[in-house]
Amino acid sequence: MDESEDGPKDFIKLKSEKLSVDEVSELVISPCCGAVSLFIGTTRNNFEGKKVIHLEYEAYMSMAETEIKKICRGVRQKWPSVKHIAVHHRLGVVPITEASVIIAVSSPHRAESLEAVMYCINTLKASVPIWKKEIYEDEYSWKENKECFWANSGK
Repeated sequence: MDESEDGPKDFIKLKSEKLSVDEVSELVISPCCGAVSLFIGTTRNNFEGKKVIHLEYEAYMSMAETEIKKICRGVRQKWPSVKHIAVHHRLGVVPITEASVIIAVSSPHRAESLEAVMYCINTLKASVPIWKKEIYEDEYSWKENKECFWANSGK
């Protein structure tokens, strides 16, 4: 593959279908990169002693995509060697053990991609308008990300 055909790319997707780790990781593979780092956020079956049945996600789509693009720009400013970035987030119902979010980053060396993946998930949770509802056996609760800037603005 010609290096010029493999310019840096960002792959952003918000969808209601099941996320695929293989699909997301393949998006960021590049012949000039020796590292692909992944973060996979999955639905767990418990929260503070309560049995979680599933999660439900809602998003302000256009703003969420805009904020994720800003995160990608931030990655490229902090780690210029990063090649490709993929951020896929599931919306709607997410059953136990299935992925809610998959983030993949490729770079020539592992340090940059590992640091960039951590930056992506932490910044996503803090700034992207995606809301999580935890469904328990006999109740539900909308969850607020502790990291999110608007949750702390009035406190």
